[in-house]
Amino acid sequence: MDLRTTYLGFRLSNPFMPGASPLVDDLDMVRRLEDAGASAIVMHSLFQEQHPGSAGGSASGRGAVPVTDFALDPAQYLEQIRRIKAAVAVPVIASLNGTMVESWLEWARSIEEAGADALELNIYYLAADPLESSAEVDRRVVHIARRVRSLVSIPVAVKLSVFISGVAHLANELDTLGVSGLVLFNRFYQPDIDIESRRVVPRLRLSDSSELLLRLRWLAILSPQVRCGLAVSGGVHTVEDAVKALMAGASAIQVVSCLLQKGPEYLIPLREGLARWLEANGHDRLDGIQGSLNHRLCADPGEFERANYTRILQGPRETREG
Repeated sequence: MDLRTTYLGFRLSNPFMPGASPLVDDLDMVRRLEDAGASAIVMHSLFQEQHPGSAGGSASGRGAVPVTDFALDPAQYLEQIRRIKAAVAVPVIASLNGTMVESWLEWARSIEEAGADALELNIYYLAADPLESSAEVDRRVVHIARRVRSLVSIPVAVKLSVFISGVAHLANELDTLGVSGLVLFNRFYQPDIDIESRRVVPRLRLSDSSELLLRLRWLAILSPQVRCGLAVSGGVHTVEDAVKALMAGASAIQVVSCLLQKGPEYLIPLREGLARWLEANGHDRLDGIQGSLNHRLCADPGEFERANYTRILQGPRETREG
């Protein structure tokens, strides 16, 4: 069974790869991921808050994260790229996370020099300023992508946020700019409130398959509109989830939560299960299903827009007539 796919210009053995996570801090874990069939290794981010000129990533300087809270400082991060490159044969995709402090983007060049095969930009930004328009938010993302592309020659992907007023417009802007891939979507870890201590506290909740639905919609809408590769991030836990993402137009599938829960070897049943599903459904190649249910090819494209919404709100026919 041919599971090969193309993402960021790389011809990969299969679509499955670990998404950005602390898994890559351990070289033995990285080797286990490759042995289990990971087609690429995505590193966790180097954050703008680790830059000496950062004040916590906000104009006010609030929310600063102590540098000692990060697993790897910038020098260690670059060394880890070199170590991973020496340990595995698959592409290594590094990551930068931030929205401000122009000088932190210079790290992109250092990341390329350290040997990374590609770079993922996680522009994790919550537009909380009432004076900042949606157009200005989009311009921020495009500016960062343009700046990084001017600094490096390796492929660049942008990890988008769903909290954007015009996802399709921004995706088109980035595609026209020449980014090699878009990742849908970064996960906004929502803060909670401890009512006893009256403090805002972090909450980490791993994803589940329900999170895939939002990503399926945008994969299907964007895949016929952009030339760059699309990766899904968040919500793929089963073979069925993977098949849905591929049908919607994904070129790559990034998984994290299921690997944290079941170990790196879980990539094996995902790959083998996908091969069995393809064979059982009359396909001998992965590209036989990729994009087969995207917005352009779907029998009813309206299902990805308002039709599904209005149908659900109306309820089942038997309920309305009962």
